[in-house]
Amino acid sequence: MTQNLGFAYPARLEATEDGTLLVRFRDLPEALTEGADEADAFMEATDCLEEALAHRMLQRLDIPLPSRRAAGEKLVAPGLQIAAKLALTLAQKAAGLNNVALAKRLGCDEKEVRRLLDPHHKSRLDRLDAAVKATEGTLELRFRPPPEPRKRVAVR
Repeated sequence: MTQNLGFAYPARLEATEDGTLLVRFRDLPEALTEGADEADAFMEATDCLEEALAHRMLQRLDIPLPSRRAAGEKLVAPGLQIAAKLALTLAQKAAGLNNVALAKRLGCDEKEVRRLLDPHHKSRLDRLDAAVKATEGTLELRFRPPPEPRKRVAVR
């Protein structure tokens, strides 16, 4: 059975006594941050999420898939680079391939595979796509347009 995975994790924003907003990720308890307001909290949440995922990838720790969003939670997604590297990490594990075997399928040196899997190394998206395909997975990009601005109705 084919399963499509997305990497938008649910987060809860909580007001603190000092007026900042605390952000918690239910699936990643170590990911905790705060922001001065909602916009700042979401910017910090994205960075925090990326670092928590990067840490798990580098330490070869389990990476939980995102839970369904519960009432009162907002979804936070990592940037494209981390999401693609996370997809490759999970695809490689699911395919049961070590770095040497994946490098052989890609026709490259094992050092390149290590760089592709390194969340702090900038990689070309086409190369990440090729690596995911070498595991027999598929990397897809999705776009959600911003919500349309609400029309203001004059009240008389």
